[in-house]
Amino acid sequence: MKRISLLQSITPYESRQLRSNPLVWMGAGIILVFILVALIGPWIVPNDPLLVNMSDRLLPPSAQFPLGTDHLGRCILSRIIEGTRTTMSTSFLVLLTVILIGVPLGMLSGFWGGRLDTLLMRFVDGIGAVPEFLLAVAVAGFLGPGLLHVMLAVACVKWITYARLVRSIILLEKEKDYVKAAVVAGSGMWTILYRHLVRQVMSPLAVMTALDVGRFILLISMLSFLGLGVQPPAPEWGAMLNEGRSYFQAAPQLMIYPGVCILIVVFSCNLISDGIRDHLDVRNR
Repeated sequence: MKRISLLQSITPYESRQLRSNPLVWMGAGIILVFILVALIGPWIVPNDPLLVNMSDRLLPPSAQFPLGTDHLGRCILSRIIEGTRTTMSTSFLVLLTVILIGVPLGMLSGFWGGRLDTLLMRFVDGIGAVPEFLLAVAVAGFLGPGLLHVMLAVACVKWITYARLVRSIILLEKEKDYVKAAVVAGSGMWTILYRHLVRQVMSPLAVMTALDVGRFILLISMLSFLGLGVQPPAPEWGAMLNEGRSYFQAAPQLMIYPGVCILIVVFSCNLISDGIRDHLDVRNR
């Protein structure tokens, strides 16, 4: 049985246009840089990101501390690099979790229909009536502070969007002739889902995942900023914003540096998502 990938769901024309889009290349290049920093972070940090030295607090940039130090004398650059590992890895793990939950449920609900679809969609509608951020804060507050609890809170909120998207696509596609022909030919539900309908989900799913990486980073950083995420002294961009807010007047760089990192990553994810969406939209051709 052949494996279906995103590249197989895109025509050669779309693939050539996607590769020639400078926005996609720019966004992908920036994201790859951050991923590379996250992977090799322990070997390139100039100083110990957890070492406290009050005699070096709030120092300006220097050869020893390229971005200066924070209110506890810790190297800001080292904490930014180490925070990249935490923030990026957490976002990708949450993305993988919501895909593994939302996509299968959406496909089963849309294809099977009946009571399963009704029960699942009523449950999704009930949860979706609450704003995502408030629901994430409620779940994280109930579970308590911590990185794992933040991941669970974000996953509990975001799988709904994937289930709805996939269900709507399956509902549309299963009424088409090629699916009906597969049913008449004796193909089972799992065969039809895997061999025919998965590829129809791939393109919209690629757009959403590219965009949601940035959204996950924003949501995780906001929860950490509120004290519900990564706890000190562990470095994480949202937690660094929380630590630096008391010193914003005297040392604004404590919030500027992690804030700029969040802005760049989210902006790059939006570039990738917009580029993929433009070249998968038939109206643009």
